[in-house]
Amino acid sequence: MRRVSKFLSLLFICALAVLSTQAQGPRSVRVDFKETTLKNGLRVITVEDHSAPVVALSITYNVGSRNERKGRTGFAHLFEHMMFKGSENIGSGEHFLLVFNNGGSMNGTTNEDRTNYFEILPANQLDLALFLEADRMKSLAITKDNLDNQRNAVQEERRLGVDNQPYGKSGELQQELLYDNFAYKHSVIGSMDDLNAATVEDVASFFKMYYAPNNAVLTLVGDFKTEEALAKIRKSFESIPRQPEPPAVDMTEPPQKAERRATVDDMLARAPRVDLAFKAVPGNTPDFYALQVLGAVLQSGQSSRLYQKLVKEKEMVTNVGGFMDEKRGVGAFYTNATLRPGVKTEDVEAAIYAEIERLKKEPIADWELQKAKNTTRRNFINNMQSSLSRAVILGQYTVYYNDPGLINSRLDKVAAVTKEDVQRVANKYLVDTNRTVVITMPKAKAQTATGATGQ
Repeated sequence: MRRVSKFLSLLFICALAVLSTQAQGPRSVRVDFKETTLKNGLRVITVEDHSAPVVALSITYNVGSRNERKGRTGFAHLFEHMMFKGSENIGSGEHFLLVFNNGGSMNGTTNEDRTNYFEILPANQLDLALFLEADRMKSLAITKDNLDNQRNAVQEERRLGVDNQPYGKSGELQQELLYDNFAYKHSVIGSMDDLNAATVEDVASFFKMYYAPNNAVLTLVGDFKTEEALAKIRKSFESIPRQPEPPAVDMTEPPQKAERRATVDDMLARAPRVDLAFKAVPGNTPDFYALQVLGAVLQSGQSSRLYQKLVKEKEMVTNVGGFMDEKRGVGAFYTNATLRPGVKTEDVEAAIYAEIERLKKEPIADWELQKAKNTTRRNFINNMQSSLSRAVILGQYTVYYNDPGLINSRLDKVAAVTKEDVQRVANKYLVDTNRTVVITMPKAKAQTATGATGQ
């Protein structure tokens, strides 16, 4: 349930209104939205778009794993599952059936910084989408049977995605090593012990605190008339009572003073892997955008420096890549490489660090800067082509930065990055005292006395 589908159909490109066209530059694009706040504090953002007869509804709650406390990890993700177990007027599992039977799709996702739920339906089913989301916002069915059922589902998801997945434990360990603040130090999916300890009372308290209209943003994009849609939203949601504001989350992260390093023996891995993370900055900051451009130059695509050096020229690894993670708090710059047989992890590390040092000492080429900006622009615009993607992006920018208008200014922030900015952030953040390294080594399963593989 945590993967968000990306709709890339060119059918929706006309939804982006052109602000201006420059003869020698890329077109500016704009999403025209209207923002309204209901009496109970629910923020509503609407984008009227008649290019296709669909509506996309996304509700983003200002709660993620960063809001959890020690001993109660995994609650935000557990709650994502609980929200599909029925409410006052909807039976367990009926949310899915009603959406699917009316030609729609739906899901929910959780990360460290927010939780969201979304539907995309034919335009004549807007009332259904509003009814389903309002009903569970005000009257979720919190019972021991539902909790036990979804606790087991989340634990199985953990087994499949972490415990029994090659390199699954490596990512979790790197996160624990990288962060000092508990908000980001633990994984979204949580621990088995904490999930087992969750009670109905815990869940009910979590719901009341975080699943309130004044802690949510509703975004609606698609084929509707704005005033009519707002009237329906008010009718469905405005009677839901607001709750006290949740406690603020301490997101301070102390500077890292020395390299952190660990090795994982992994019986499921088939090749050694090197995972690097450099502690960096929050999203939507000037240095964040410079690091995004740096990441595109260093490790995005087959023309990137690391791919050309490690895969093509030296034939040390089968793949190499990474990204600049976007978080409300301090994010990190990640790089990973999977080794070819016979190659040493220390040699791969040395090759990566050599390319990083080259970035620090000499400016990137003009074509590299332009390619990085073009790649970022293409990916962003492709992601905005569907009604659903725009709804999700608007909700996330509102919850993360209190700025839905970032959807229109983000590309300008990337375009403003210079070669000097890239060199500066490389020298500032990609340093050995600021990195966390996890080396994963394949480990053969123990053999029994008869030669059979042990469990």
